[in-house]
Amino acid sequence: MRASTPVSLAKRTDFPLLAAQPGLVYLDSAATSQKPKAVLDAIQRYYETENANPHRGAYALSAAATEAYHQARERVARFIGVADADTLIFVRGTTEGLNLVASTWGRANVKAGDNVVVTRMEHHANFVPWQQLCLAAGAEFRIVELDAAGGVDLAMMARLVDAKTKVVAFGQVSNALGTINPVAEFVKIARAQAPQALVVCDGAQGVPHLRVSVDAMGVDVYAFSGHKVGGPMGSGAVVVRRPILEKMPPYHFGGDMIEWVNDRDSTWNVLPHRFEAGTPNVEAAVGLAAACDYLESLGMDAVREHELLLTTAAMRALSEIDGVTLFGTPTAEGRSGVVSFAVADVHPHDVATMLDAAGVCVRAGHHCAQPLMRTLGAAATTRASFWVYNTLEDVDALVRAVRAARERFGA
Repeated sequence: MRASTPVSLAKRTDFPLLAAQPGLVYLDSAATSQKPKAVLDAIQRYYETENANPHRGAYALSAAATEAYHQARERVARFIGVADADTLIFVRGTTEGLNLVASTWGRANVKAGDNVVVTRMEHHANFVPWQQLCLAAGAEFRIVELDAAGGVDLAMMARLVDAKTKVVAFGQVSNALGTINPVAEFVKIARAQAPQALVVCDGAQGVPHLRVSVDAMGVDVYAFSGHKVGGPMGSGAVVVRRPILEKMPPYHFGGDMIEWVNDRDSTWNVLPHRFEAGTPNVEAAVGLAAACDYLESLGMDAVREHELLLTTAAMRALSEIDGVTLFGTPTAEGRSGVVSFAVADVHPHDVATMLDAAGVCVRAGHHCAQPLMRTLGAAATTRASFWVYNTLEDVDALVRAVRAARERFGA
């Protein structure tokens, strides 16, 4: 492979872990991103200058913590295109956000005889909660299969969504394949076929890679994880349209989510506090807001352009290696910065182990998408995922290591 000129969007020195390990090629950002110094500094600054329990103290330091938490919510809401910030609930990540909705709205509204529609591409976090809800309620769980091109079969979705559909759930971007789904088409089908249905979008792989406007999408629920966008682990948010959120019962009970606690009953606080019981994770919110600032300084259009460059190069080079099979869309334009592949006669875990020995970090396994893997006929794949700090040199390192793995195992 011809040597490539380094092309960088974000400075590697912006990320302390990468700066400290100059030989490391980190290609597992779809699992979790490395954290920019700006995020780490924001967390440290909060603890050093504003740390107190928000919403509870009448003293100045508590007021400062409350304001930091409030401003973080406003900042994150702006970044993902949500005008009504009080409909953004801070959670530990996409998984908790989707479970919150399934456990509250779902249990209150999905009954025997109803159905829930998901796609074959879903991460387990947007598959299992709805599956288990249907089992508990006696509802039907319907799965939209893939079409011949490997995308979600829109015609099948239109057949499966009907007057008894209570939830239509889908991912904005596939974590296993990187496929960017036609969300507008999904929403159109759901609104036309089942206007009563809750339309749920898993945005975990969308927010790190695409310019997102939740309000413009027209979905009812949108969840994402902060740790995939440069924010802290244990951070994230779920957004629910206000008319729906106001009718949802609380998820957790305890401090700060109540209005009055009587001996026999209780009443609930206003949004968003009703769904954030207990002492909030202000650190995570502040860090996530700083991550939004950092990405916006790069520009989400530039993020997308950079990933297209790297993904195109990786797909082209890997496809030239005998015995390597790529999964997903045939061009980079249809996917995020994810390339999933298999090497003939080599288990994906062995490929990942050999790549690790070469200093290249990738993910191997079913990627929390076992239903999709079954359809692909693969128990597992090796997944390389690119983000803002990767370069064409990283692509070269990946390809060299895959070639070496192929040769070692008897190509």
